[in-house]
Amino acid sequence: MGAQKSIQAGKAKIDFNVDLTQKLCGAILLPHIRYSRNLLSQVIARFSLKHPNLFGRNEKLDILWDKGLGDSNILIAFRRPKPDWFCPQSFTFQHSVGPEIAVHGLPVDLFSRSGSGGVNLCRFSAGVDFNEPSTSHWSSTTSIKFEHVRPLNNEGRSINMDLDGFPITSSGRSYDNMVVLKQESQYAVANDNNFTRLNFQMEQGLPLLSKWLIFNRFKFVASKGFKLGPTFLVTSLTGGSIVGDMAPYQAFAIGGIDSVRGYGEGAVGSGRSCLVANGEFTIPMTKELEGAVFMDFGTDLGSACHVPGNPSLRQGKPGSGLGLGYGIRFNSHFGQFRVDYAVNAFQQKTAYFGINNVGS
Repeated sequence: MGAQKSIQAGKAKIDFNVDLTQKLCGAILLPHIRYSRNLLSQVIARFSLKHPNLFGRNEKLDILWDKGLGDSNILIAFRRPKPDWFCPQSFTFQHSVGPEIAVHGLPVDLFSRSGSGGVNLCRFSAGVDFNEPSTSHWSSTTSIKFEHVRPLNNEGRSINMDLDGFPITSSGRSYDNMVVLKQESQYAVANDNNFTRLNFQMEQGLPLLSKWLIFNRFKFVASKGFKLGPTFLVTSLTGGSIVGDMAPYQAFAIGGIDSVRGYGEGAVGSGRSCLVANGEFTIPMTKELEGAVFMDFGTDLGSACHVPGNPSLRQGKPGSGLGLGYGIRFNSHFGQFRVDYAVNAFQQKTAYFGINNVGS
């Protein structure tokens, strides 16, 4: 249930989309969500403004506003064309507010869901990206950004302690500031029978002022897919580690639809390091319909005790988890509709619904 409208205003294109479907799904599947009397708080909406030639020299302006049931995100991006002597540049400004469920959320229903732990994060960031020229199958991006993170309670007031009285920030104040230098490299090769993708990310917190976070964070994602007769097998491995200063919300969270299915978001655990392995086997049933069986496994590699305040251990999260399940995939011109049914190691069952690659 929703509405979508595109408006051409000169050279600018405005896309507007309002979707009420999530409200119905949330009422049926997620009864733990706190509902408000404010009707606007129950609306899922997206507003997009694009201008392809802002100052007449191929500069692109994108403004995106996403609103969820309990969160919102505003992104402004200004992209300059590639000069003769330098790589293309993108200037971004972002402001988001939403619940911090992955680390501070409370696991319920035998770890199959994560409820609010009373911690929300208000983030503001401003930075610039440099897109380096691609060579063969590799591409890379270097960025530097300033980030301001302020924890809030459910009433919107600033806090620096969680419900158990443990610090949420690294600085000890009601906010954290950091300047982060990030290098990301990607490798991709694909044909009709298989694909290989690699992604490496390295982040370095720069000590420009006292109490600004100094850390090094590394993450990688490797995925491989290939045909086996009429079927297709996709495997992936994700890992990472962080050293130096860190706030609890920077920990690697394990569990959820994009991690280990059968568990709530972050319900497996959160640590300074992590390793997650996924395997999915899809079987064509008709031209549009596919069946799938999958297995996910994730672990914090015993690093939960090194996260400030030990939030994972205090909440009784297991630190490792295995999820098994099956699902269906329906391909249409609107996108791919996905339904997954997963069972975790505690025999608790969870259903997931999603839509991928929806055209706007």
